[in-house]
Amino acid sequence: MSKITVSLIKADVGGYPGHSSVHPALIETAESKLAQAKKSGALIDFRVLACGDDLELIMSHKKGCDNGEVHGLAWETFEEATEVAKKLKLYGAGQGPCLPMPSAATSGAWGPVWPRWSSRSAQPSR
Repeated sequence: MSKITVSLIKADVGGYPGHSSVHPALIETAESKLAQAKKSGALIDFRVLACGDDLELIMSHKKGCDNGEVHGLAWETFEEATEVAKKLKLYGAGQGPCLPMPSAATSGAWGPVWPRWSSRSAQPSR
């Protein structure tokens, strides 16, 4: 049996209005990006959700925990959503992903909240 990893990665790319929710255009942007990844075989499946003003990406794949390719896909998705948020002049658009990912990820520039780059794989019970 091959292992499947479920990764949940979230970011605040711009609130609508304020910190209350995510604009539908941001969800559509993320869904489009992840649909391309699913079509290419990078993901098994995905779901884009919102909790408050956080855009959340749930992705299933066979690449294992903390995989750079999956995290890179999430980063690119958040960058595209941020550009849409800026065009729509949403609250706080662009405040999260403001540094290059390797620099920010190693220095902890965003503090303990953004981004949460971790995933945990479920181990089958025996």
